[in-house]
Amino acid sequence: MADTMNQYSNQMRRNRDPVPGNYGDVAAEGNSYIVEESILDKFDFPEMIEDYLIELEIRNYSRNTIKTYKSIVINFYDFLKSEKNLTDERRVLRAFKKYIQFLKRDKGVSQNYIYLVTVVCKKFFEFGGIQILNEVQTPKRTKSLPKHLNEKEVENLINAFDSEEECNTDYKQMINLRNKVILALLYSSGLRVSELVTLQTDNVDLHERTMRIRGKGEKDRIVLFDDETKILIEDYIDKTGEDYEFLFVNRSGNHLTPRYIQMMIKTHAEKAGIKKKVTPHILRHSFATHLLKNGVDIRAIQQLLGHSNLSTTQIYTSVDMQTLKNVYDRAKLV
Repeated sequence: MADTMNQYSNQMRRNRDPVPGNYGDVAAEGNSYIVEESILDKFDFPEMIEDYLIELEIRNYSRNTIKTYKSIVINFYDFLKSEKNLTDERRVLRAFKKYIQFLKRDKGVSQNYIYLVTVVCKKFFEFGGIQILNEVQTPKRTKSLPKHLNEKEVENLINAFDSEEECNTDYKQMINLRNKVILALLYSSGLRVSELVTLQTDNVDLHERTMRIRGKGEKDRIVLFDDETKILIEDYIDKTGEDYEFLFVNRSGNHLTPRYIQMMIKTHAEKAGIKKKVTPHILRHSFATHLLKNGVDIRAIQQLLGHSNLSTTQIYTSVDMQTLKNVYDRAKLV
């Protein structure tokens, strides 16, 4: 398998005396390789994992993506440690297939997660110069339509606490206003929750109704918000009376966490009587779906959402079946 080892993988191999039949010095027998040493002994997997994560960060992968990749690679490594005799390609490949089987049968994970595990593990092995998984076919992903709220549900969600009688202190009133602005922005601008919590006050242009957003891959984009949201932001900034770095902060002046936003939205949805599961990303889906429904060009939506590929945005063209039915009925086919 010497042909399959790149410069990086050669560095990752354990600093040991050469042993005939190792991954570095293998003998071919038929279509397989005879290897006397386990792949886990021959390669420094913990160091390789650390270097892989550093590489992802250098390539501007998002924190959430790096966290997911890290979890996948470490879980697979832990599974490999429970396997015996990983001394040739066939056994390592079999261990990977057993891991996929374990995820499906014992963990009950989704087909899309199996897809992600396969892609990540193949990339990780390739990064280390280990070509064993190259021939593994990537499974198909299931294409589920994104869930979204209708316009009335969005309105009820944003205004859920407008008539709250318990807001008898200035602080509670401020929290309610802040949360209302958050909901309005998530919907009217289609922000990711990670983008919202790190939104800096200086990047909001109230006059132009625009915001500069640092999105995935450290890419900047300009997004818009409507007049109603502008009024809410102005009211919120006026009432805070402080000059904070981030637009949305807690009592200590630190930016909010994605977890807080998720729990806050759940509380608002319950208050509004919405039975569906509501998350920050569902508000983002609702934003895109309603824009498309009202005739906004798909490429404009792509730009507003910050999608690198149009194919990611095109899933919304399949969402609004009611609009499709209306168009169909008006066509008056002969």
